[in-house]
Order: sequence, then C-alpha cells, then structure tokens
Amino acid sequence: MQNRAYIPDEFIEHIQNSLPDHLSIQDFIDFCQKPLRKSIRVNTLKTSVADFKARASNKGWNLEPIPWCENGFWIDADESQTPLGNTAEHMAGLFYIQESSSMMPAIALFNDLSNRDVILDMAAAPGSKTTQLAALMDNHGILVANEFSASRVKTLHANIERCGISNCALTNFDARIFGSWLPETFDAILLDAPCSGEGTIRKDNDALKNWSLESSQDIAQTQKELIESAFYALKPGGTLVYSTCALSMEENQHVCYHLKNVFGDSVVFDNLSKLFPNASEAATKEGFLHIFPQLYNSEGFFVARIKKTTSVPTPENKKKAGKFPFQIISKKQADDIITQLHHTFHISIPSDKKLWRRDKEIWLFPEEFEPLIGRLRFSRIGIKLAEAHKNGYRWQHQVALALAAHNNQSVTIQLSENEAREWYMGRDVRPDITPGKGEVLVSFDNMIIGLGKWVGNRIKNGLPRELVRDKNLF
Repeated sequence: MQNRAYIPDEFIEHIQNSLPDHLSIQDFIDFCQKPLRKSIRVNTLKTSVADFKARASNKGWNLEPIPWCENGFWIDADESQTPLGNTAEHMAGLFYIQESSSMMPAIALFNDLSNRDVILDMAAAPGSKTTQLAALMDNHGILVANEFSASRVKTLHANIERCGISNCALTNFDARIFGSWLPETFDAILLDAPCSGEGTIRKDNDALKNWSLESSQDIAQTQKELIESAFYALKPGGTLVYSTCALSMEENQHVCYHLKNVFGDSVVFDNLSKLFPNASEAATKEGFLHIFPQLYNSEGFFVARIKKTTSVPTPENKKKAGKFPFQIISKKQADDIITQLHHTFHISIPSDKKLWRRDKEIWLFPEEFEPLIGRLRFSRIGIKLAEAHKNGYRWQHQVALALAAHNNQSVTIQLSENEAREWYMGRDVRPDITPGKGEVLVSFDNMIIGLGKWVGNRIKNGLPRELVRDKNLF
C-alpha cells in the first residue's frame, strides 16, 4: 500500500540542504510515500508493561519494542472490526495511541533529570506528551499542562482523565506569558512547539500542500518567542526540551541558535547522540536529534535538550491572577473524607496530595501546587474527588480512574462484555447479581472502568459525557 503524499519540488530542494551526508533525498521521498506504522505507549499508571504484553498476546496484537521508549511499541492489530481507540483497554486508559517519534521529547527530558517536582508542558493538547510525562513522574510532583486553544483543552482534559492522572494542573494561555508571569519557577519544561508539521506527511498526505519557506520562517518567529519564554520560566540548573514535528532547520536548529544568541553562556546544548541505540544516526553536530522518516521508519521530528546554567534577568510581570477560589480543608473534615473514602471503596489518599474545597466540591491537589497559588489562573487542578451533601459525599468518576486503579484492594462489580459496552455508551447496567446499596466501582476484564450507584436493581452510570462512546466498540 502506497500513500499519495504531495511533496512540492521547492520543499525537496529546500530539505535536501538539511540532509546529513549518510542520507539520500530519494530515500526521503520514498519513505514519505510509505504508510506510517501505528504505535502505542503503555500507560504505566494503569498497568505494567508485562501485564499489557499478556493482554496484547491474548488479543492477537503483535508488539515490536520502540528503542527509545521502554513502554512504547509499534503495533500490528486487526482493526477491521474495532479500531484500537475503541478497544476496552484504550478506553480504560491502559495505553495511548502515540506516534513513535513523539515519544522522544519526554524521554529526553527525563533521561538525566534529577529534580522533577515542578514541570511545565507549554503546548500540551491533545495530551500524548502530557500523559507520558505524568507517567514518568508516577503522578508525583506538579505538572502544569498549558494549551492556548480553548477548544483543545477539552480533549486534553479527557485524555488526562482517561489515563488516571492526578498531578496535573491545566491552563489556557498564550505560552509566551510564562516567562514574565512565572520566572525561574520550573525544574523542567517541555516545549513541543506549534510548527509547520512537515514531518507528519506520512499520516497526512496534504501536510505540505500549502508549504512555503516564508510560512516556515513566520512560524519560526513565534517559536523563538516561545522558547525565550520557556527559558525565562526555567529555574537555573533546569532542563528545557524543545521539539517539533517539522524538518526545516528554520524551525529547529535556528530556533535553538536564537536562544543561544540571546542568552549566551547561560544556554548549554546537551548531546543526545547516546539517548538510545543508533541515536547518533540522527544527531547533529550540536547534539540535537534531527529525525528524517527513513532513519527509524517513523515521522520526521526534531528534539533538542538545553540546560540553563545561570539565572538571567526576567521581563516585567504584568499578570493579574485573581482570587484563588479554593480553601484548604480542616484536618477534622479531611479525616472524615479519608475515612469515608476508605470505608466505601478501600481507597487511600496519596500522601503527597491535599484536600481542598470550593463550596460543596471536594478536590485533591498535588502538594507541590501550593507555591503557585495567586501566581497563575488554572482551568483545572488535580482531581475532583466528591461533592458534599447532607448525608455525606457523592464521589466522582475520577475516584475510579485516578485512585482506584492504584489500589488492588478496591472492591468492584465485574461487568460482562455486553454490560461494559453499554457502560461506555453511557447507559445504566443491570448485572445479574444481588443488588447492593450506594456507590460502587465497576470493572471489566480486571480493569476498573468507572463509578456508579445502585438504584434498585441497576447501577446508575457515572461516566462523564466526554468519555462516552457510541459506536464500533469492542
């Protein structure tokens, strides 16, 4: 099977100047016309790689390890009946469908990172790298996930929720504000910058349809402003990873050179040539990874890791964060919530999370979030745990997805395949068991998939609207 990707002659002429000596332009063209291999990343917040391999084997999925990501795999699966995105394992958050090259930035960021308490993902939607970072952090610390496009924040949140992430705080800003609003605040920053998308041609035949050098240069100007903002927001000694799915040097090397020109010796480029076996094939003289499709049979990509060696003068702060609408919960009420949560579901609150309240809503925030109070306005922080009412607490869906999945002692109602399918379609279920009382966790095939409530002989569905699916289910 061949793609019919459109590659303008002007682009071929332009990109030929960027190719290293050991690569040919004809191989580049040939690989751009080949379909892209599908790849997934196992979500280690929900399952182990070993357990997932066993599931995959039972389903007849063939997995080939991705060299730079120990929980990433190229996958060969029959999707004629059910797309991978509609499998029970995907909807339960056990894996994320993610292009193999796009797994590199988070791996590069964590490869030698010693301090990972406060991390910023500057351009986060739809969430592949955000969820990867959260898994690498093992849900500890605080991960600020920013997305400029308000319409894409919903998708970002849905993926964060599905993957059981509890250490994330979402923001919706032009990322150019972080340098002046939160100077020298973050231990590490990932800037997967908006780009021309030149490297995505294997999955988007029209990716280069409107390509021009002028448009690439225009985008590069925005990228330079974003990387400056990131560098200002980075703590001295911190690590910044800059990445794109572009291939032109204007959007890649030149943006990094710009940062070096602005900040001089405070900028140090790390050498990524030993990040994984054969990484040297993609390494530039500076130690960046400039990945052409034929190198690893993947998308085109660029990854640079940058260290900030010294403090730099920061821009003037002009923000107005507004009043923080939450109050920390008293020890007495916190103890009551913790007791009732454990009594109902046998679930414990992680020791590095704290309970907060807004009116009747009970929220669970990462402890490391507190120094950011009053410095930034958030769209959402942590997880919504419950709503208080006169008879106790009405527990929320994320109790199941973000907390119960970590606790093997949680008691669940096992659903059949048909019942689980109904559940994911947002419908109530009537399991063939003696009805119980109150709120319960429901599971399918040993995967916790949600939280419901007994009403007579049925379990009322508590699945959030954004996670409801209506066709082509497993």
